[in-house]
Amino acid sequence: MDETARPDGRRVRSAANRAGLIGFALTALLGILWAFASPAFSSPDENAHATKAIAQAHGQLIGEEVEGVMHLVVQLPDDFRYDPRILCYVGDENRSADCGVALGDESGQDWFNTWTGAYNPVYYALVGWPSLFLGGEAGLIAMRIVSALIGALFVGAAFQMALASPRRRWMPLALSFAGLPLCVYLMGSVNPNGLEIAASVALWMAVLRLFEAHGDDGEAVHSTRTWLWIVTAAASTALVTARALGPLWLVVIVGLAALTVGWAPVRRLFTTARSYVWLSVIAVFGFFSLAWTFVGGSLSSQAREGDAPLVGAGFAEGVVYMLRLTDELLQQSIGEFGWLDAILPAWSLWAVVAVAAAIVFLAVGSADRRSAVVIAVAIAACVLVPVFVQARSVGQTGIIWQGRYGLFLYLGALILVGWLLSSPHAARVAAMSVRYTWLGAILLSAFGAYAFLFVMYRYVVGLDDRITEMVLAPEWQPPGGWMLLVGLYAIVSVGWGVFIGRLGVRAAGAIGAVEPVPVPAGRPDAA
Repeated sequence: MDETARPDGRRVRSAANRAGLIGFALTALLGILWAFASPAFSSPDENAHATKAIAQAHGQLIGEEVEGVMHLVVQLPDDFRYDPRILCYVGDENRSADCGVALGDESGQDWFNTWTGAYNPVYYALVGWPSLFLGGEAGLIAMRIVSALIGALFVGAAFQMALASPRRRWMPLALSFAGLPLCVYLMGSVNPNGLEIAASVALWMAVLRLFEAHGDDGEAVHSTRTWLWIVTAAASTALVTARALGPLWLVVIVGLAALTVGWAPVRRLFTTARSYVWLSVIAVFGFFSLAWTFVGGSLSSQAREGDAPLVGAGFAEGVVYMLRLTDELLQQSIGEFGWLDAILPAWSLWAVVAVAAAIVFLAVGSADRRSAVVIAVAIAACVLVPVFVQARSVGQTGIIWQGRYGLFLYLGALILVGWLLSSPHAARVAAMSVRYTWLGAILLSAFGAYAFLFVMYRYVVGLDDRITEMVLAPEWQPPGGWMLLVGLYAIVSVGWGVFIGRLGVRAAGAIGAVEPVPVPAGRPDAA
């Protein structure tokens, strides 16, 4: 029986709602601080996405073809005139952002040839409207803030759903990875990749909870299932419309979640008539996304030789190349910011690796045979899905996959691990949850604060100068100054760590002792 339907369900719902609100607030603050800290268009591909959003908000849904100009051209208001020198520091980690020209400078052009000119318009409609009221870098920051708030809504919903489930003991730690600096950095930029990450986190959690609500003990109250379906529909819509591969990611998420819970709840969900009202909503946006991709012209065009590695190569070559990139892609997904030109030291990444590895090892060590298979499949998917997706299009696009594209999978695998660890089959490690959650929260929060400082260091003076030059002779400053932003980010990071740690205590205390799996009489380990 769903705990929200028990006599103490009101207390459980109240605690879960508080967790969702606090999770939303902290995620939003982290993303907003990145929105202020990042120089104009310093986030990956932000110039292409932001100009598309600005043009769309001003009435140009799709860019136009101009003879002699590569990519589609969008028109920009005077307040957003674009000068290529804005990105003078890109690709050179030793050059500060001080060399850039301001967005909207008179020297800029009133158009931009963006490779996103025909992309699905939904994300750009959500974030582009502030450009109607604010111009220049203020308008760009406002769009970033809107993007951060939307992403935080999904992360907050994930915390709420996790804490309302009977399986919540390890979920605070599993969801804490959604606050990793690269995740909130992308949410706080004008880039649909950030929305994709946030929506996927909510969708992983919502689908697991929906299947749980249709399980043997899933006699959830009507209102609970309605809320789960609302989040599922919203997250699915955001995911399938964020990027062209969104519909495929939806299938991957539902498939892995179904494998995790087993056939019975999946069958019950898909044989419940009421489910098809919500499934129809998801299907409408899914078909819209597919139609826009295949008919609207947002498929990638044929790359030229030299644009990317392996243009024109075959599937097998793409598979081998991508497999060799696996460790590099994982590093990118944790600690490479900007246009892959703000790269954290390798030693710092071990804080994240240690926490992720610890819960995976615990899950494998305490799992029954079926759960161990699920974990193995999820880990294999993290490696193989990017390999096969990129290899499929390598002849047309070359190798263009980046580690951040796989974050929806990496975060999802950790959510599945947390879900399995919170089951009765993992009772032998249940007592460790509070300690591990606190340790993990401390490590991840410290890593986040360090990453923010390091990226500021890269943009304020460049990495060839001593870090003390940030104080003695700063070359570039974000709004409010780097010291204020670094201090605020450190405070919010501490708040995030305390939030995760205390959630771990509440999750363990609310559940109490996890009931062990009954042992059949006659076995040596039977009581």
